[in-house]
Amino acid sequence: MNANSADRRPLRIVRLANFVAPASGGLRTALRELGRGYRAAGHEPVLVVPGERRSDRDTEQGRVITLPGPPLPGTGGYRVLADKRRVAGLLELLAPDRLEVSDRTTLRWTGRWARRARIPAVMVSHETADGVLRTWGLPEWAARRTADALNVRTAHAYARVVCTTEFAEREFVRIGARNVVRAPLGVDLAQRHPALRDPGLRGRLARADETLLVLCSRLSVEKRPGTALDALQALRRRGRRAVLVVAGDGPLRARLEQRARLSGLPVVFLGHVCDPALLGALQASADVALAPGPAETFGLAALEAMACGTPVVASASSALPEVVGSAGAVAADHEEAFADAVDLLLERLEADRREQARARAECFGWQAAVDAFLAAHDAAVPAEPPVPGGVA
Repeated sequence: MNANSADRRPLRIVRLANFVAPASGGLRTALRELGRGYRAAGHEPVLVVPGERRSDRDTEQGRVITLPGPPLPGTGGYRVLADKRRVAGLLELLAPDRLEVSDRTTLRWTGRWARRARIPAVMVSHETADGVLRTWGLPEWAARRTADALNVRTAHAYARVVCTTEFAEREFVRIGARNVVRAPLGVDLAQRHPALRDPGLRGRLARADETLLVLCSRLSVEKRPGTALDALQALRRRGRRAVLVVAGDGPLRARLEQRARLSGLPVVFLGHVCDPALLGALQASADVALAPGPAETFGLAALEAMACGTPVVASASSALPEVVGSAGAVAADHEEAFADAVDLLLERLEADRREQARARAECFGWQAAVDAFLAAHDAAVPAEPPVPGGVA
């Protein structure tokens, strides 16, 4: 790729992604918004994802092709593009001008395919490898060594590696990779707004004298959803009347529901919330959003809560301190630290903390994200970009 000159012609940008399901959140949102942006810029985005059966649709984010892929046991419905021959054959037919891959484990072979085909390819790092390995129980030294080996191969396989935050970039800087570029993600500032606050919804979930906490997350090991229940338990021990609403599904849901029931914790599990308006109203009506995932490299759900005017308590081990800034609070990965951070946020005047959260979110519009990703592809951006649907 020539970083000094953008390709002015319309490009077919083929995007491959695993671990995308109807009930998945952040990655699905990012793929949709980037696809919309590529299309608005005059390019031809094509997204290839795994599913139960084959389909081929034209959508608002461009063409979306689903290939049959086996479910991964224990992931709550995630599937993968496991048939390399079938994927490679489809890539040959699609004849992409650019390739964008959002899985650096099972799809890393596509970097070699693109190199042989002389197609510029980028890998998008949606999570830190060492962070995920630590959440799976590997000791820090082993996680780091394994991640470094994986990242060396990834950096060699692709023309560029796209990282959404400085935090995500560090593990590639550590191995001396020189083909890493930074491109943030964004938030729809119109669809997520403080005006979505719904007193009726809040009243159904918590009493006036109770603190309403919300967790919007996939309920899987790497997201550490149990920390949210830990924090709730610690807050209630201190005498704070608090309740927790969990929006999301995943393999840990049954275990978390059982724990809440046996401990007598006031937790409402909504499962996957597919209605964006309802999810926005929930985020806007909460007092504090929790983001306990230690391996997050950006944290779209947390940013969406902030756009709704709700401050966030985030894991200090993740990229979220970089995203939330002074509009939220960060905590070590244990219950007392998260409870302390919630208390700290609630000491601020409600109007101030909500205004600060919204102002911080307004730094992350999707148009800037689209432009940065297109720049990583050396692709032209619109001469007059459309006003983001997200600017309020």
